[in-house]
Amino acid sequence: MAETATGEDTKPRYIEVDSQLEFSRMVCALERVPRTVFMHEHEGTQVLSVQMDILNEKPIIYYVPAERGGQYLAYGIRGRREESSITDTVSESGVLYSPIVGIKSLPNNLRAGNGTGDKYFPLELNDLSSLAKLSHGFEDAPPFPLFAFPAGGRWMVGVFMNFNEDGPSYFCHVTMETEPARPFLRYATTNGSSPELVETPSDHGYSYIKIIRLKETHPLVDYAQLQN
Repeated sequence: MAETATGEDTKPRYIEVDSQLEFSRMVCALERVPRTVFMHEHEGTQVLSVQMDILNEKPIIYYVPAERGGQYLAYGIRGRREESSITDTVSESGVLYSPIVGIKSLPNNLRAGNGTGDKYFPLELNDLSSLAKLSHGFEDAPPFPLFAFPAGGRWMVGVFMNFNEDGPSYFCHVTMETEPARPFLRYATTNGSSPELVETPSDHGYSYIKIIRLKETHPLVDYAQLQN
């Protein structure tokens, strides 16, 4: 088992996203270059996976069961509808393709860990405008994706981050009464309009942040720290 000098488990934690479409949006949409993903066995099922964070030396890996084998995960938007598929070739100019690297067998240090107690501290924000500013920041880089999942009868939408390299990690979020109905958050810094959820990142003059829906409540947020 991969452990620190104090005996703590440092093996990855695997978090399932809701569907292959959610996963393909995560690795392709709004990225300068689509992320490379891995196909391997996890708990007896072939999955697609990608590391999106690290929490106290533990890789945080998001995954989804693979619908089929193939060489590329394709993601595109036709009209106002997202599409995702696994293909063997790069064939369409308007589609984003994430390379799939097949792993025959994971080494022990990349298998799921035992669930030790490291958690993200929840930090609730006032509104979507605050969340958009925090996720996008002011650097010339793609914004951090937002993750959405049910918790306590409502929905949490937020971004995982830390504010300094050696400090604690936070889940900076807003709480919504219902599931986010659309997969992108659109906002503008120049015209004073309020952020809103939209189907696609296609209107000019705005910035966009993708929202990734998880299969279940995120297991690594310290919900005991939430203020009522």
